[in-house]
Amino acid sequence: MAPRTDPPLTDPLTLEVVELIGEVVSRYHEEYDEAAAEHSLTGAQARVLALLSLEAMPMRRIARKLKCEPSNVTGIVDRLETRGLVERRPDPADRRVKLAAVTEDGRRTAARLRASLDFAREPLGGLSYDERTALRDLLKRMLGN
Repeated sequence: MAPRTDPPLTDPLTLEVVELIGEVVSRYHEEYDEAAAEHSLTGAQARVLALLSLEAMPMRRIARKLKCEPSNVTGIVDRLETRGLVERRPDPADRRVKLAAVTEDGRRTAARLRASLDFAREPLGGLSYDERTALRDLLKRMLGN
């Protein structure tokens, strides 16, 4: 693949869109951390719990998804396990591998946490179905999905 030679997009509209995306991300993380704290969790613990509420997975995969070191994930899972929100179990496909899996209490906590996140839900509620669909499709396109 040839190196990109076109100039970076620095027109005012693009710069404004980039700033708005940054503000949305910042506000989302701020609210996510506040919601996590209401459940006596750190933001990182809440993110791991949310991931595991979708499916059990090995520590390395959690680390890849969160873009952090596996040793960090081990500590997070240890604290979640102490609270009874997560458990370690053998991977049925390879018993040498341990999976982190959400417990029923962890699943309920993750659902309550998700339900308490109003930041995105409230503004999105002001958009029509077609506008939300267009926004979703544009975001997917930006992410290469």
